[in-house]
Amino acid sequence: MASDPSTQSRVMFQAADKTVEPAHRKLGKLTVKYNRKDLQRRLDIEEWIDGQLHLLFDCEEEEIPELEIDIDELLELTGEGQRTRLQELLQECGKPKEDFINGLLYRIKGLRKMSGPLKK
Repeated sequence: MASDPSTQSRVMFQAADKTVEPAHRKLGKLTVKYNRKDLQRRLDIEEWIDGQLHLLFDCEEEEIPELEIDIDELLELTGEGQRTRLQELLQECGKPKEDFINGLLYRIKGLRKMSGPLKK
């Protein structure tokens, strides 16, 4: 059944009146809201945590037990609460973990809690 292209039905969508922002503008707003230096510091801390967990558990990434160290959760706790929470998370680790805990607590001092779209 061949039909003339001019008589075929078409579905058309109208775009909303909102203008679409280019991606580079969104990035600018993000770094203004969260401060690029804070974002970089948080990234550096997360990379340090990852490297230290490899050393603590002495294994490949796939073999590390399911472990999530939430920096924002730690920032909500008091100093002793932070230490206790980290000890709970690392209880499966057989190696001494005090150096890791002290290093992490030192690194997160002065870090601000992140909220909004970047937090998982």
